[in-house]
Amino acid sequence: MTAGHVGWAELIFVMEKRHLGKLREKFGEEIAAKPVVCLYIPDDYDYMDEELIDRLRGAVAPHVDFGEGMDDDS
Repeated sequence: MTAGHVGWAELIFVMEKRHLGKLREKFGEEIAAKPVVCLYIPDDYDYMDEELIDRLRGAVAPHVDFGEGMDDDS
């Protein structure tokens, strides 16, 4: 992640509390005015793990409008 990514983002999600700490440590000023949501999902899944994808969708859904068609396997 770079300062440019933080500047571009409207909303930032982290999986674990330690990720939030690292983000604050590295980009404290840049994220001060940004909403940051910790999902409290352990970062111990394999890439594209279906269980992780399901957990992420569920955790992010209250914060993001996915639009139609994103609740199924699209």
